[in-house]
Amino acid sequence: MLYEHHSSRPISRAAFARRMLRHASLALFVTLASIAIGMAGYMYFENLAWRDAFLNTAMLMGGMGPVDPPRTDGGKMFAGLYALYAGLVFLLVAGVVVAPVLHRILHHFHWAEKEK
Repeated sequence: MLYEHHSSRPISRAAFARRMLRHASLALFVTLASIAIGMAGYMYFENLAWRDAFLNTAMLMGGMGPVDPPRTDGGKMFAGLYALYAGLVFLLVAGVVVAPVLHRILHHFHWAEKEK
């Protein structure tokens, strides 16, 4: 089981901090790996310098859209697929970071009900 059962006592603050660190580390890893994939794609398909590839990747990951419009057919396909991927990564990372917080809040409510 990923988290403690609702019938058990909520974990300590130190254990929760370690859990948050693990979740944040996973989110950071997924984000950095996604940036690396985006930069590699822009450098390969659009022949952009690493700085421009990073800018386009960061803008797509942030939901703003690319700065340099793709010129090649491969670049257009990559940019479209990467934009879809970036949207899913945003949701995944948000869920990974928020899940332990929501679980702890709900766990405290259920634990408080059992104490009554």
